[in-house]
Amino acid sequence: MGHSRTEKAKTHKRVVAIAAKRFREEGIGGIGIAQVMKEAGLTVGGFYKHFHSRDELVAEALSSAFGNWKRQADAAAAGGPPFYYEKLVDDYLNESHRDDPGKGCAFGALAGEIARCGKHTRALASEHVRSNIQLLAGLLPIKDKRTARARAILTYSALIGAMSLARAVSDQALSLEIMKTVAQLMKRSVPKRSYPEAERSH
Repeated sequence: MGHSRTEKAKTHKRVVAIAAKRFREEGIGGIGIAQVMKEAGLTVGGFYKHFHSRDELVAEALSSAFGNWKRQADAAAAGGPPFYYEKLVDDYLNESHRDDPGKGCAFGALAGEIARCGKHTRALASEHVRSNIQLLAGLLPIKDKRTARARAILTYSALIGAMSLARAVSDQALSLEIMKTVAQLMKRSVPKRSYPEAERSH
């Protein structure tokens, strides 16, 4: 029985991971349960052994896609690669992230669709937004908490908006200009001396 539960848990995790990637690539409404289950090597009938509804899969998939910044911050706190404001901006606004939405920010790929999801999914998204705003505010060298939070909200909105536009336009030069311009403006407001790790890495 233990083995069976372990295998079921592994299968469940695999389905969620596939859905999280495909939703970001194709859109929440752009891929169906049958396609996700086929890629996982399962039948559509097996779906209901793991999820009560499609909405439940959407919520789990998006939840698994959230939290990348927190994971990086936690790794840095544990002695891993440094994580600071300029790095966050550069890692977000680049061609690699733009061209591979399946591995990137769920909001940068799906903000408009998340707005039309059910209450549970939107509640999860809201918690994720709050967490990221708080994390961003903590990275900023601004003592006043209200000012730091305002700057964090501006940064988060600018990153997501810039990535959405960079993916939407067909003109590659314009796409790069959007990302580079927003990245420069976001980083310009942060004194480089506040991030010695960044200076040593250049």
